[in-house]
Amino acid sequence: MNKIIKSALDRGQRALSEHQSKLFLAEYGIPTTVEFLVQSIDEAKAAAEKIGYPVALKACSADLIHKSESGVIELNLRSLSDVAAAYVRIMSAMPIGLEGVLVQEMIPGMRELVFGMSREPQFGPCIMLGLGGVMTEILNDVVVRVVPFDMAEAREMAEELRCRELLDDFRGERAVDMNAICRALTGLGEIGIAHPEIAEIDINPMKINSAGQIKAVDALVVLKGGNHAAH
Repeated sequence: MNKIIKSALDRGQRALSEHQSKLFLAEYGIPTTVEFLVQSIDEAKAAAEKIGYPVALKACSADLIHKSESGVIELNLRSLSDVAAAYVRIMSAMPIGLEGVLVQEMIPGMRELVFGMSREPQFGPCIMLGLGGVMTEILNDVVVRVVPFDMAEAREMAEELRCRELLDDFRGERAVDMNAICRALTGLGEIGIAHPEIAEIDINPMKINSAGQIKAVDALVVLKGGNHAAH
């Protein structure tokens, strides 16, 4: 069993933390943000300087799912003083035990996708691709495939989106790296087959930067027996 998953199960976690989720997903070729898990203001400052501004700070805990609703995420921090103040605000607002605070790169770009894995009683693991961000539930532009599938079928998924034109050159931003999208989709399919202990995965948003590269900005891996709703 994967070390990250085993460690979480041994601790009785119902889900991986955001940082654990991204470390796990990266093992399957899914691009994630550059980030550091820190335990102090000084560590947060050092991480921000290493990443380069602007950065985001987020509380990180396996018990924290809806960060945007909990007031424990700070975006577009542009200086050491911004980072220090944000760290203090997050720590004072956090009612549950923390794994730490994530210092994360900000991804420039207007386009967002959502990727997911769920298990259907009749079909088994299913992979979802759709328009991401705050518009996910409103526009409901999603495509689903039952695993296994290959890179060619993954590309077909992307081509079937109603928002397909967003993946081309768009308002001065470059066309998305379609191979990276396909690798991420097939990687999720591999996880679905190889890890029956995982109930569902939610990557939202998967940001497309201005150069057309994709990176998972937020991710949630729910373990079997967990009852977290995807965020």
